[in-house]
Amino acid sequence: MKHGLILLAVIVLAGCTQEQQNQLGRGIQNWTGTNGVLEIYFGDRLAKRFLRIDKISTAIGTSDDFARSYRYGYGYLDENLNFQVDEGEKKVYFEFSDYSTPYVFFESPR
Repeated sequence: MKHGLILLAVIVLAGCTQEQQNQLGRGIQNWTGTNGVLEIYFGDRLAKRFLRIDKISTAIGTSDDFARSYRYGYGYLDENLNFQVDEGEKKVYFEFSDYSTPYVFFESPR
């Protein structure tokens, strides 16, 4: 039975386009959560770090349904940049531009 389900999943995924597979993967990841880290840079210097991010979303216009040129999410501001959520560091909303802000988003190594 277990092998049959695995085989069925492989067949279904093989029939999907790459974009459909990516959307499925993001859907599963959104459901299970991610321990993401977002680093914002000012030139070559790390300016801000956000921890424990579940996902980053692309803003969509309310009247025209077009994607906006910024992303947003929620995470803990790592004020002292020590890669951990310390007492007093709060979960905050953040936005960053696609064009002017160098950033790196990755799964936390811890």
